Amino acid sequence: MKILHAVFIALHSLIALLFALAAVALVLVAASQSWQVVHGGMEGSVTLHLVEALGTLASGVVALQIAQTVMEEEVMRDAHISGPTRVRRFLSRFMVVLVVALAIEGLVATFKAQEEAEKLLYSAALVVSVGVLMGGW
Repeated sequence: MKILHAVFIALHSLIALLFALAAVALVLVAASQSWQVVHGGMEGSVTLHLVEALGTLASGVVALQIAQTVMEEEVMRDAHISGPTRVRRFLSRFMVVLVVALAIEGLVATFKAQEEAEKLLYSAALVVSVGVLMGGW
């Protein structure tokens, strides 16, 4: 049983590492996108491109939060708390990540919908889903 537990810890550590590496890559991509927009001049659809870079950066932060949660909840587990409390804490962290990601995507979709009005329904659905998730949480 201890071997199986050690294997699960190793797998969760690997998963957390992959999330952290993805977070670093997303932050670098967001920085590159922002630099290209600023370096290319402040003209045209600069707002849309900056908001897309912001969405990429937020995705990087979300990936880093997931890595932290996996490390704390599945690898380190120093706190001796009851199962239901642990589940509530994990779900709360996951819901924060999900709500932030959907809110950023809704913001990006709203800016894109300014160019094509038929996409406004998609944007509205994302914003409503954020509200429903927050209400349900």
